[in-house]
Amino acid sequence: MSTTPTPSRAERLGALPYTRRHTRLLVGSGTGWALDAMDVGLISFVIVVLADQWDLTTGERSWIVTVGFIGMAIGATVGGWLADRFGRRAVFATTLLVYGLATGASALVGGLAAFLVLRFVVGLGLGAELPVASTLVSELSPTRIRGRLVVALESFWALGWILAAVIGFYVVPRGDDGWRWGLALGLVPAVYALVVRFGLPESAAWLERRGRHEEAERVVRGFEESAGADPPPTSTKGVPAAVAEPVPQAAPGLWSRELRRRTLGIWLVWFGVNFSYYGAFLWIPSLLVARGHDVTTSFGYTLVITLAQLPGYALAAVLVEAWGRRSTLALFLLGSAVAAWFFGQSDSATSIIVAGSALSFCNLGAWGALYAITPEIYPTAVRGSGAGAAAGFGRLASIAAPLVVPVLLERGGGDVLVFTIFTAAFVVAAAAAFLLPETRGCALDT
Repeated sequence: MSTTPTPSRAERLGALPYTRRHTRLLVGSGTGWALDAMDVGLISFVIVVLADQWDLTTGERSWIVTVGFIGMAIGATVGGWLADRFGRRAVFATTLLVYGLATGASALVGGLAAFLVLRFVVGLGLGAELPVASTLVSELSPTRIRGRLVVALESFWALGWILAAVIGFYVVPRGDDGWRWGLALGLVPAVYALVVRFGLPESAAWLERRGRHEEAERVVRGFEESAGADPPPTSTKGVPAAVAEPVPQAAPGLWSRELRRRTLGIWLVWFGVNFSYYGAFLWIPSLLVARGHDVTTSFGYTLVITLAQLPGYALAAVLVEAWGRRSTLALFLLGSAVAAWFFGQSDSATSIIVAGSALSFCNLGAWGALYAITPEIYPTAVRGSGAGAAAGFGRLASIAAPLVVPVLLERGGGDVLVFTIFTAAFVVAAAAAFLLPETRGCALDT
């Protein structure tokens, strides 16, 4: 007599169709992501105004950006570790609270020293939030569209950056206190933390790994009920057979024999993407001003360039399921390399907008594919730690980029040299993508 194996909770979640509950998960997580992007993008506009009001040197302006990325590097690494121990949802909510309060407080400071301290605290929260949110969405998504949903989550970054550009264009330049009002809006994430804490589900895979089977079952049943799916067969005790506790397995190290190739690959990709993205986009408003455009015009160009992020995400969301994560990631990275080179050569308003929009389109498509594949290459026990460590290593590049750009500009390197370096970084990242396994259509390793 043969029996049909009872599916695991991961298999039950993976087999479900897309439902309204997935929409709530996506929008709930994505809103936090957008608020994160709003803060990161807004600082590039604030720097331009503060440079004039506080008479900042190029080095001081660089440190406003860099100290935030130092916090993000620490936050990403520690946040992923904390998410593996205390849960994805709890850490996600805490990060929103931390950086929301710190951003709001930075609107009240009157000098550079206090501003730098608060930017560091903001970075801690921002750095921890991103890998944790993508891990949560990945672990609760249907297998056949998991990559698409994580790219959709990442697309909220574009919405936040666009919001930052709108605030930068309409609020920041308006009066001496415009930048303060812009940063004061950063208090919104602190309030939204309550929504995340009480409105989003915890990862069923994490709950199960921690032995909290009843809670894990409630999460899975919530998604099944939303899809109108029947529960699995029950044992004689009336408990779903899928809740049987698995034999504990030792968590592999990120640099263990079975994981080191993918860890090396994902770290190189994160480093290259961070270096080029933040080196370029955080300095675009300042570079445009340096080319002779006034502040309002430069901010307007930046807003147009930023809008190109949305179709980049849309195409990536389609390709990660049609072509696969790895090929899509490499394609968009190579496209970013070409666009970066042309942006360095641009010398007219038209060429700046076209090349900048192409860079925005390709770069954010690459980010979408990168966030889709990163949590998928690690097992549940180290998924948060692996994603956080990769993001943390990448933040080292985002620390270096804002310091390298002004040095190259001051020593006569010019935009051509700067964007040629960004081009090379994108090419290296594209090559490193092929060290990663293809995860399209594969169940997450629990």
